[in-house]
Amino acid sequence: MITRRTALAAGLAAPFVARHQAQAQNPTRNETLLLVQEYGPNSLDMQGIGASQPVNGVALNCYDRLLRFKPVPIPGGGGNAVKMGEMEGELAESWQVASDGMSCTFKLRDAKFHSGRPVTAKDVKWSLDRAVSIGGFATTQMNAGSLEKPEQFVALDDKTFRIDFVRKDKMTMSNLAVTIPFVIDAELAQRNGGGDPWAKDWLKNNVAGSGAYRVESWKPGVETIYVRNDAWASGKLPQLRRVIARDIASPSTRRALIEKGDADISYGLPPKDFKDLIDAGKIKVVGVPIPNGVWSVYLNTAVGPFTDVRLRQAVAWVLPYEKILQASLFGRGLDMSGGPETPRVAWPQPYPYRTDPAKAKALVEAAAPGGLSTTLLFDAGNATVAEPMAVLIKEALAGIGITVEIGKIPGANFRGEISKKTNPMVLNRFAGWLDYPDYYLFWTLHGANSIFNIASYQNPALDKLIDTARFTEDPAVYQKSVIDFIALAEREVPMVPIAQPTHDVAMQRTINGYQFQPCREPDFRYLTKGTAS
Repeated sequence: MITRRTALAAGLAAPFVARHQAQAQNPTRNETLLLVQEYGPNSLDMQGIGASQPVNGVALNCYDRLLRFKPVPIPGGGGNAVKMGEMEGELAESWQVASDGMSCTFKLRDAKFHSGRPVTAKDVKWSLDRAVSIGGFATTQMNAGSLEKPEQFVALDDKTFRIDFVRKDKMTMSNLAVTIPFVIDAELAQRNGGGDPWAKDWLKNNVAGSGAYRVESWKPGVETIYVRNDAWASGKLPQLRRVIARDIASPSTRRALIEKGDADISYGLPPKDFKDLIDAGKIKVVGVPIPNGVWSVYLNTAVGPFTDVRLRQAVAWVLPYEKILQASLFGRGLDMSGGPETPRVAWPQPYPYRTDPAKAKALVEAAAPGGLSTTLLFDAGNATVAEPMAVLIKEALAGIGITVEIGKIPGANFRGEISKKTNPMVLNRFAGWLDYPDYYLFWTLHGANSIFNIASYQNPALDKLIDTARFTEDPAVYQKSVIDFIALAEREVPMVPIAQPTHDVAMQRTINGYQFQPCREPDFRYLTKGTAS
């Protein structure tokens, strides 16, 4: 019997067979990957304002950067991840930091853009100038590695490029390897920019890169088709010649396609589906604890009841951490409770709080006799995980005299809502691309008050510790600063870490070469299809 699901599966599995049969040079089945994902890119320009999470995948696969993270094996097997500070050249054939540590000079390899133009240092400068000037997330991310102004970027000749540092910052070089500082064909972009110096509208709809893949077709909300750039010079030519990334909102449909063998790989399934697939054993699931990623409850320290630290501590003592981990993440994560009294030099790490309702209730009775009422918000786009978390949090807080009303904010509006910094409690997952404790707390608790400081926490003592850790060159000073700022955050608890989630990917056993990237988007350059593993 043909059902809607089997008909849909057949339609998804067949396009690269039926549509191009007549072309002798068409990629074979083993050279074609079918990815099914919840949603795809809303733009082709990750530096552009409003670019969605999947646009990182376009930047990763279709553009090159000066540097990339060197693959390191995932401890549990199944592929590779990255490690901060371990990098290799992408467009850079070599690089040298100056003896005074205040600049780095890069020699560019012979590479060509998809247009056929050679990549030059002028293209690199224009691209990085654009990233620090365009505003929004791109500029903020560049600033996080002390890449702040166009004057820092110098094209010495066609093949030599220099970055002048405004300060010594251990994050600068790693920041060059994330998706944002990609190199654009400046002449092509400017020629088509319609007078806009950064060609924002044109690059939103066109790729002008030198990366391993080109975008052959982009239908927002439907599919993105990538084809290999056979002239790619910045790495080993990928095995996959064609990638079809289909957008399918229904997780049950995506799971069915993977289980039937009609799709090769899927990101973003609910944790329960990943657990079921692991238990069944037919599909390969590769999981990586998200570096610098934590689900937390943020408690507003500027307005509302949680300005009282006793109430923040009460929340930390009452949360049912293990129950949340199992009910919402189905064990696909690490519990952030029950840690040692003295922190380690690491993040994420468990806080010393554990589920103790009696201790929590005593704190509430001291701070708010008779109890209180409040609200808890979460991003409806993460409801599969966040809603069961929120329900368990509400139940636990009811037991100590705190009545909670849960609010779901549409994903498109969530960042606007948290930017108001008026909500008493917010449940959110934040993951920093650069895997340093000081980087994470700079974004979430520093007095610079970024959008991700949802608790609106202001503490000059914490700021000083974070800043010291970020810029010191003394390992002993760094370690002491990290231990001290985590201990302070534990006492003050403007955010209560719940769990470090696992980033899971489901794939057929014939798929190998998985490469986890900090942006958590598929890296097609390393994937292969062949013998089952």
